[in-house]
Amino acid sequence: MSARTLMVQGCTSDAGKSALVTAICRVLHRRGLKVAPFKPQNMALNSAVTVDGGEIGRAQAVQARACGLEPHSDMNPVLLKPNSDTGAQVIVHGRALANFDAVDYHALKPRLLEAVLASHRRLAERYDCVVVEGAGSPAEINLRQNDIANMGFAEAADCPVILVADIDRGGVFAHLVGTLELLSPSEQSRVKGFVINRFRGDLALLQPGLDWLERRTGKPVLGVLPYLHGLHLEAEDGLASLTAGEWTEDKFKVAVPLLPHVSNHTDFDPLRHHPAVALRFVAEGEAIPTADLIVLPGSKNVRADLDWLRANGWEESIRRHLRFGGKVVGICGGFQMLGEAIHDPLGIEGPAGSSSGLGWLEMETELRPDKQLHRVEGRLALDGATVAGYEIHAGVSAGPALDSPAVALEGRSDGALSADGQVLGTCLHGLFDLPSSCDALLRWAGLREAAAPDYAALREEGIGRLADAAEQHLDWEKLEEVLGWRSR
Repeated sequence: MSARTLMVQGCTSDAGKSALVTAICRVLHRRGLKVAPFKPQNMALNSAVTVDGGEIGRAQAVQARACGLEPHSDMNPVLLKPNSDTGAQVIVHGRALANFDAVDYHALKPRLLEAVLASHRRLAERYDCVVVEGAGSPAEINLRQNDIANMGFAEAADCPVILVADIDRGGVFAHLVGTLELLSPSEQSRVKGFVINRFRGDLALLQPGLDWLERRTGKPVLGVLPYLHGLHLEAEDGLASLTAGEWTEDKFKVAVPLLPHVSNHTDFDPLRHHPAVALRFVAEGEAIPTADLIVLPGSKNVRADLDWLRANGWEESIRRHLRFGGKVVGICGGFQMLGEAIHDPLGIEGPAGSSSGLGWLEMETELRPDKQLHRVEGRLALDGATVAGYEIHAGVSAGPALDSPAVALEGRSDGALSADGQVLGTCLHGLFDLPSSCDALLRWAGLREAAAPDYAALREEGIGRLADAAEQHLDWEKLEEVLGWRSR
């Protein structure tokens, strides 16, 4: 057993694995240990660009921040980015490998285990501790063969596991006992204890259940974490809420079409937390409401999502919004939609072919095999405001619209601003992260007094709250005893 590696697995998706790993990483970092996060296999459309020029799941970038580190591709060696109901782009060590359907991907997993173990080995050589996040549940019977995400990795790396369950959704004891029962004997012995997440109420009322659980399984409860109201932690994938802020006359209203393959929706977190802004993700079948600003988000399948947007009648809604003087922003795939055509001759994101764009920027985009991955800083064309973000895109755009760029970067420019000043497009994710760029964009869109919150401080506050809760509610003496750890 490796004393330097701990794996957190969950009874279900959204049980709290990402949050618990983030909390443990920050606590160990506070205690002077060199700690790194790790997730063998992630499936998410929220991703981040690493210091070594790769692409990993956004949750691991957050966990790296908790460790005081820049994110590195070894922290998430296999990333799956779904581009259809049955297929995904497979990214290995930060670089796109190819698109695979589910059956072909499962056949690939024995080869991917080698890549996973190589990344883990490199981290284990550099850090005192590696805290590993599982994916979904280890009890998914149909996925257990050649597993690299949960117990398959734990067995190969010979590391201990703690199992976390979400009590807020109900059935927590069934989740924990049932998951344990579905594991093999060697996997059961690998589980060293349980953590119960999102508890609200009097712990005394839960104690009889905790005592029963320990008697029933012979394994300790390592802690009960409270429900943290108002906690902000960047989402690994799912949208926490479709609406943020009350949609009232006194609010500046921002509407975002919720595309089927929307990517990096964390772009909108600063707007969700802006006190003057009401943000609404407009779902399928809904009409785009009257808004001050419409933002077309990133997409993992731009042509399919553009077809879907049109099928919902949203193209005409956006045209009407522009006729009445509204502003439109397109980010990454949304920027590509704003042009006159999108070409995918090699079938990078779906069936090969071309699609007509919305036609509001005089440019065309071609999808190419080499994905662009950059972390950048620059200045907005609007008023020279500082902007910082990252690029993750396969599309290369060209046309006269780019002669009026939206952003000036070091040695090059990015995006476009229409001649009438109503439409702005850029490849940059993280467009609203800095208060300077957020304020400038909202002023351009019509918010007279734009005063964005410090989003970086908000992210740090969320990590700190998680760590404080873990410090208080996890049994660290018991945790270090079962794992053989000792902090400095």
